Formats: sequence, structure tokens, C-alpha cells
Amino acid sequence: MKQAKEIGIDSFNYNLPDDKIARYPLSQRDKSKLLIYNKGNIFTDSFNNVGKHLLKNSLLCYNNTKVVYARLFFKKQSGANIEVFCLEPVNPKSYDLIFSSSKTCEWKCIVGNLKKWKGKVLSKEILINNRTITLTAELISRMEQDVFIRFFWNSNDTFGDILEYNGNIPIPPYLKRNSEQIDKQRYQTLFADIKGSVAAPTAGLHFTENVFESLKNKDISIAPVTLHVSAATFKPVKADTIGKHIMHNEHFSISKNALYMIKNNYGKITATGTTTMRTLESLYYIANRIYNRDFNFHIKQWEAYEKKIDIPAIEALNIILEYIDKENLQMINASTEIIIVPGFKFKFVNRLITNFHQPQSTLLLLVAAFIGQDWKQVYDYALHNDYRFLSYGDSSLLIPKQ
Repeated sequence: MKQAKEIGIDSFNYNLPDDKIARYPLSQRDKSKLLIYNKGNIFTDSFNNVGKHLLKNSLLCYNNTKVVYARLFFKKQSGANIEVFCLEPVNPKSYDLIFSSSKTCEWKCIVGNLKKWKGKVLSKEILINNRTITLTAELISRMEQDVFIRFFWNSNDTFGDILEYNGNIPIPPYLKRNSEQIDKQRYQTLFADIKGSVAAPTAGLHFTENVFESLKNKDISIAPVTLHVSAATFKPVKADTIGKHIMHNEHFSISKNALYMIKNNYGKITATGTTTMRTLESLYYIANRIYNRDFNFHIKQWEAYEKKIDIPAIEALNIILEYIDKENLQMINASTEIIIVPGFKFKFVNRLITNFHQPQSTLLLLVAAFIGQDWKQVYDYALHNDYRFLSYGDSSLLIPKQ
């Protein structure tokens, strides 16, 4: 673990010109470029051909989380704008329950222009189905950058309705623009289903029905996982070594059926995006906790590096499935702070579909952990071959040497 913690972030830097960042999506999702890194060889294709580069009779896992319109704007009588960015449910703590809450709920938030928020309460009139209701935000407490806010409103509408009709979709800050109508559709994957993310699992933005049909024609199965992406995914690593960086926590769930599919396709699994990879690789440490009679399914940041675990990966899946059957569950629910950096031992993911990430980011470290120092050749190739970078940018399929 000491070696992993001492990794210097300066080694994962590259020059990203501003004009390489894609500000808007392409007109067609699956017409983005696809960089193929296949065990050291690098070449270009189009994303609509991604199935050609995946194994026949394999499994593709994807994150079916849905981005919520998590940004709410209030205006003070002075004219000052206050932005409230809902990050994580507090009361109720469940994503399902908080979106179905009526009358009141509590969130951990980031507040823009917080210094202008004098007093504890802000209110605004909003429209839902042509009805006017009053939404109030009450500041409960502050903890460093996190602000805890209670919302209440004078109707039986759900908080999910309030966000759907009055919230703004939280596009990444590096796009340097306000959200627009196009983002409501294109900053969601085609398979977005479970509300909870404040950032899109962007590797999935390239998929279309035609791509899924091509996978089906090659007998490639698909299985959803759910990890709710937090805004901290954009958090830069400011420390000089990765050991000083505090990784964010994200909630995830995987159904019993998906776990069986992962088990049955062990050795030939493609993860769509870093969030899917983070979910799948956290499973091994869930199994270790079950094996040791520890049923607190929260994976800590450095848990994968702290000690050697001798459970075979395929057996880890059996342990989870046996636990699910014993407890009469339909899915495993957990959370993870896991950080994937060079030295990480991958248990389940054999191929990774992912976009191109920011310099000195934990996502770039994950790519380096997966394909080694060849990440430099991949990014150099992309920069010199007119690839578009970051959330609305082009894609890559990474197949490691071992």
C-alpha cells in the first residue's frame, strides 16, 4: 500500500489544449471516434463498430444511473443569485425514498454564492403542471464545503417532480457554459433508468439502439449495474502524492441476475466506463467482508491495497450470491471509496470502454492502472489525431496486455 500511496500526481500530467475539449455532443451519439488500444497496438474506428472489437459470447456491463436535475436557483430580494446543488440524500438517505418524498426532505449540498445567503431561509415560487407552489430551502448546518439543507414545499408533489420541472441538469464545470436544452437529452445515456447521479457515466453516452443490436448479433450479453456518480468525480487531485488525496464515496447496487451473468462470463467482461469498473471491482472486497462476517458494505479508499486476500475472484462471486440467497435479497447494495491506481490488481474487468480524462485526475490514474505506461501513447495518439476530449468527447476501448 505504501508504494501506491507514494505515486506522484505530476507523472500523470499532459497538455490538454482548450480547443480539444468537446463543448457539445456530436449530432449522432454513435458516430464518435473510437480509439482501440489492443495490447499495445493503437488504431482508430467509429464507435458504431465497437462490437467488432469485443469478444463473441462475452458480457458488456453498463451503468444505468440517471442524472437528476440537481441544480436549483434561488434569488434574494437584493437580486443576488444563490445556486443550490443537491449532492447526496440525508433524510431519507435512500435515493428512491428521497425522490418520492412529499412536503419535505434533506440534502447535502454545495451552495454557490453562499456568502450572500444571509439568514437561514430562501423561498421561491415554482410551477409544476401549471400549478404554482412555494419551495423553501432552509440552511441547517455547514461542514467545510458541504452545506446541509432542508427543503419543504406546500403541495403533495414529490421532490423528484420539483427537480424535474424546476431543476437544471448539472453539466461539468469544464464545459464553461450554462446547461441548454440539448443537455437534457444528450447528458443522459440511452439506458439511464435509476435516478441518483449528478454527473453522467459518460462512456455510455455513445450507445444507440443500433449499437446494442450489433452486440446482440454477436451474442454479446449486456447487464446493468447502478452507481450514482457524485460531483466529486470532477475533483482534481491537488496533493503532490495520491496518498494525500481523499477519494469520494459513491453508492452502488447490482442485481442478483447481473451477478450471475458476471459469474457466467468471468474472464470476458467489458466495463462501460470508470463508474462501472469501480462497481465491479468493489465486489471482490464486498465478498471478503462477507467471508469475514463483516456486513458493513462500505469499501474504504485503500482497502484493496491494505492486505493480501486469497479468495479466488470467481469464488468471491459465489460468496456474494450465497449471501443474497440466504438473506432472500434480489440485489446487493453498497458504497465505495475505492481508488484504482497503478498497482491495483483487477479481478473482473478485462476490457474498458472510456472517454478521455482530465490531466492529473483519479480517472486517468485508473486508466494507467489498467494499461500501464502505455496510457501516454494512447493520449498522445488521441491528441495528434483530432480526438475530442472529456464528457462530450470521443471514446476508447482499452484491452490490456495481460
